[in-house]
Amino acid sequence: METSELLRKVRRIEIKTKGLSKHLFAGEYHSAFKGRGMSFSEVRNYQYGDDVRNIDWNVTARTGEPHVKVFEEERELTVMLLIDVSRSALFGTQQQLKSEIIVEICATLAFSAINNNDKVGVLFFSDQIERFIPPKKGRQHILYIIRELLNFEPQHTGTNIGQALEYFSRVVKKRSICFVLSDFLTESYETPLRIAARRHDVVGLRVYDPREESLPSVGLLRAVDAETGAVRWVDTSSRMVRQRYEEWYRDLTEYQKQAFRQAGADSVPIRTNESYVNALLAFFQKRTA
Repeated sequence: METSELLRKVRRIEIKTKGLSKHLFAGEYHSAFKGRGMSFSEVRNYQYGDDVRNIDWNVTARTGEPHVKVFEEERELTVMLLIDVSRSALFGTQQQLKSEIIVEICATLAFSAINNNDKVGVLFFSDQIERFIPPKKGRQHILYIIRELLNFEPQHTGTNIGQALEYFSRVVKKRSICFVLSDFLTESYETPLRIAARRHDVVGLRVYDPREESLPSVGLLRAVDAETGAVRWVDTSSRMVRQRYEEWYRDLTEYQKQAFRQAGADSVPIRTNESYVNALLAFFQKRTA
């Protein structure tokens, strides 16, 4: 992409998403996530009514008197965006591709984070770890992230969410808000998801096109797998073919819901023909209810 065109796109996204994050999501984001993280503050003498689970046994043994650990609300959070850049995101039958909506959602969340003085980092993944951008603060950092989102060219085509979550858990030690943005057209990530959710606040944002839910009956169709490049002819006039496809898609969708539910993590479905703004607002408001 030419530099001038890239800068224009960055500016358009900044104007749109910065406005959303400032006027719509500022209070909702803060209420949904602030106060959920607690950090160690100090050790003091035990007082009647203190939770015995907070007793610091090392200090207690050293001084001969019971002491407890005191925690305080974390004023600064880290937001990590785990972004699926596999080729299946380059699909769309509505006004935007799935990948374009993912870019806007990421920018909106990033601006919401820096409005609350939080850090933002990014992990691009396909079936490999494509790139890691460490968490930082500031508008320039967010604009840099948006430029990378628009201009990034992955080296691989497949999807491996489990590997991305494993890498995230190894690299990011401090408790974070982790948004996983993907169409989730894959499986086998329930274990790394469960491990990540033990330490971090993990939220899955499943971006999908309504056309993916079922096949149209249009006769013989030449289909290309975006991630493997495999080509096959599909007889969409066959009711059995359409039914098997719908079952395959329904199973993947149910797997994603179950995996996040069992891990104690939140999941938000976002259709490309509906407003992601409404979906995010509803999610933030649900978190504060």
